[in-house]
Amino acid sequence: MTSHVLSANTGILPEYADLIARKAVAFTPRGFDQIPDLHPDLFPHQRAVTEFALHAGCAAMFLDTGLGKSFSALEWGRVVVEKTNKPVIMLAPLAVGPQHEREARRFGIDAKYIRTADEIEGPARIYITNYERIDNFLVNQFGGVILDESSILKSFAGVTTRKLISLFSQTPYRLCCTATPAPNDHTELGQHSAFLGIMDAPEMMSRWFIADQQNAGKYRLKKPAVKAFWRWVASWSRCVSLPSDLGFPDDGYVLPKIRTYEHTVKADRTINAGEESKGKLAGQQRLFRMPDTSATAIHAEKRLTCQDRADLVAECVDSDPEEQWLIWCDTDYDADAVAERIPGAEEVRGSMQLSLKESRLDAFAQGSLRVLITKPSIAGYGLNLQGCARMAFAGLSFSYENYYQAIRRCWRFGQKREVEVHIAMADTEAAIKRVIDRKSGDHLAMKHEMQIAMREAAANSRVLQTYEPKQEATLPAWISA
Repeated sequence: MTSHVLSANTGILPEYADLIARKAVAFTPRGFDQIPDLHPDLFPHQRAVTEFALHAGCAAMFLDTGLGKSFSALEWGRVVVEKTNKPVIMLAPLAVGPQHEREARRFGIDAKYIRTADEIEGPARIYITNYERIDNFLVNQFGGVILDESSILKSFAGVTTRKLISLFSQTPYRLCCTATPAPNDHTELGQHSAFLGIMDAPEMMSRWFIADQQNAGKYRLKKPAVKAFWRWVASWSRCVSLPSDLGFPDDGYVLPKIRTYEHTVKADRTINAGEESKGKLAGQQRLFRMPDTSATAIHAEKRLTCQDRADLVAECVDSDPEEQWLIWCDTDYDADAVAERIPGAEEVRGSMQLSLKESRLDAFAQGSLRVLITKPSIAGYGLNLQGCARMAFAGLSFSYENYYQAIRRCWRFGQKREVEVHIAMADTEAAIKRVIDRKSGDHLAMKHEMQIAMREAAANSRVLQTYEPKQEATLPAWISA
């Protein structure tokens, strides 16, 4: 057999695989060689990822919801403050800042939630604010930055992504935290890499990806580069779905059951049936409407079934009157229709003042508000709402990330009860649910690849600890005599 015969196992030329192996790259840590004692209340997996991130200097914690990203990130910030004697800024979604401040206080970490630069005073500490308020601060005063829910970086051409990468390009210590680093495809990891100053997204694409000939505008991992790519990702991040991904017991992290109920509205397809636009039948009136999956068509369908879907959501809430309910809507007209049917429900929408949005979200988190109506894009990220075990979607969008994160506000580690998720949608929206299901499968496959690489990386990692003797050493008798 000659050397250029395809490998029986991989289907690639051995010479090409060897070339790829010799071009392997890995992130060089730029953080702290000596890690001080960390908070004693950290769980083993939290301690492991915090040590890794401090050693890396610029790193990502891709921990699933409820695994303690916030505590780990605050502890990372505390050490950076102590090491640099400069403040650290933590950027968080709306209303999540006060939640982080409470968590920091619970663990004795010096962190303060602020809205303006005038509130920065006294000794260096962690300052927490919202992404919406970043323009209120001069970022060059901070020794480190923490992006909570850093999937905000996923858009390659997004204004926010480019702004954050530019603002913090000179900040020596950077940390990204999210459960969904690449909700749509693997290429979105390039924005995290760029923010952390590890590798620009175009270089990452050219090194490991190739244009997908079957899907115009899409890229896929080169087959021989799959392992090398994930090893590189593992050199600057930790992806954890359960503590066992890093070799620790899963005790206390097994979630209660979740039950999903789909409630379908049968749309009247004789309304706005339209007419044929092509072929021999062009100009003739159709008997039935044939909706497609364009944004315009989807919104037209949503408007036609808005009232019926709102009725279904209200019936769900009425059927369980002792429970808190979280109602997710994608449009203002859906939110208006649901609010009209549920007495006492309060809404949080984008046009409201930040202070009002914060107070209502906090009231729901504290349990003083029974029914909250809002959008996943407003309250679907970062909030801990384990006190609530009932939620309903008044329709779905094509965003798998929004769907996943919205459910995870309640179905997360720390939830003690079975969670019920109700989805009200029209039969003409079935294509949306199929896309969500397909993206869910892709997300699980990506996490599986990352977890394999993380286990290998974690098994080979070594972090130096600061040696601080706890008791005085004694010499053996044969020396001291």
